[in-house]
Amino acid sequence: MAEELTSLTAIEAAELIAAGELTSEAYVGACLDRIAAMDGEVRAFVHIDPDAALAQAQALDERQRDGGPLGPLHGVPVGIKDIFDTADYPTESGSPVLKGRRPREDATAVARLRAAGAVIIGKTVTTECAYFHPSPTRNPHDLTRTPGGSSSGSAAAVAAEMVPLAIGSQTNGSVIRPAAFCGVYGFKPTHGTISRHGALLLSRALDHVGTFARSVGDSALLLEVLAGHDPQDPDTRPIAAPDFLELAADELDAPPRLAFVRTPMWDKADADTRATFEALAEELGGDIEEVALPDDFAPAWDDHRVVMATEMAHNLGAMIARGGDSQSSEALRAILAEGAQTSAVRYLAARDNALRYRQGIAALLAGFDAIVTPAAPGVAPVGEATGSPVFCSLWSLSGVPAVTLPLLTGQAGLPLGLQLIGTPGGDARLLRTANWLVERLTD
Repeated sequence: MAEELTSLTAIEAAELIAAGELTSEAYVGACLDRIAAMDGEVRAFVHIDPDAALAQAQALDERQRDGGPLGPLHGVPVGIKDIFDTADYPTESGSPVLKGRRPREDATAVARLRAAGAVIIGKTVTTECAYFHPSPTRNPHDLTRTPGGSSSGSAAAVAAEMVPLAIGSQTNGSVIRPAAFCGVYGFKPTHGTISRHGALLLSRALDHVGTFARSVGDSALLLEVLAGHDPQDPDTRPIAAPDFLELAADELDAPPRLAFVRTPMWDKADADTRATFEALAEELGGDIEEVALPDDFAPAWDDHRVVMATEMAHNLGAMIARGGDSQSSEALRAILAEGAQTSAVRYLAARDNALRYRQGIAALLAGFDAIVTPAAPGVAPVGEATGSPVFCSLWSLSGVPAVTLPLLTGQAGLPLGLQLIGTPGGDARLLRTANWLVERLTD
């Protein structure tokens, strides 16, 4: 019975709880049992308090018995990447410099989850300061392999059915890549869709809050809860968020038009990945057309690094310097040093180019519903290294929405992510296209 409960989607669990057929306490208890059984090997969680999680569930059950209002995630447990402030758990961002840090308030994303009735079950592992230095988390499909980074624990926790939902962040490839490696649905919305207030800031220009789930519907529901203007994040927009769940489930009058984009990084994909995507394009037939990016997109990967390094140096440099070399990795110190040496002229040129790429992607998508491209060069690699983000960098730099779907299988039967890219602000349309593609490839 416990395994049946932990395999529920968030929508299924919320519906059962709302109907009185399942209590939050029973559901959260099943998830906690699953964590106790598996997390010794997977190591997805860095902070978890079973008594506190059960107390939240019991309070929500009591509210329901008393006739109180139920939010869309009433009684559903969610994992929180340990860069988001939580009033009831430490927030250490995977860094010894922040060891023992106890925030007084929730990040906006966490507060919105609580307001929707979610149970904050615990904090999931992140790589050091959400950068490349590996975390201890392992891939549930093969413990010798990485789950990806930096949202390592969030992806692994959802994949291992410890929780139905989790949140993470992406500055380069930190939602899409781990979701692809772990075989779950990862969604990075348009830049500014979800508030980053109360989360560790690496790069205002690049940071996105993203989601992990086990269905397109769950992704849409979680986005619906989290999206919206927050005056404490100046990049969020003062417009009403659409009904993502309803729009994602809309029936299409005709199949969407898909653009197969290899990107200039195609040679970075392994042979198996290239063959799989070429076979996918053949299978989709008239629904997909191969399209090349303009030649002037070639510098995008260098531009991304310039923006990321420069803004990380500005936002993290003083904190890391205070901790001394023994409190941080060589990889983190190197990117901060690189950013500190970047000229203002080069940085501003990269920012200008980012806007040009965003406009170019929007122009390309005027004739298509979504771009199809790999989420990563291949399946999760063996070892601790978190894998390459080269199939994510352009989309993060340009701030367009991206989703990875666990629809393909690569070497050794491991998940191979299929990434869809949408037009800026077209998050609901992208989810609807993703829903169609899931049905098209799983019929």
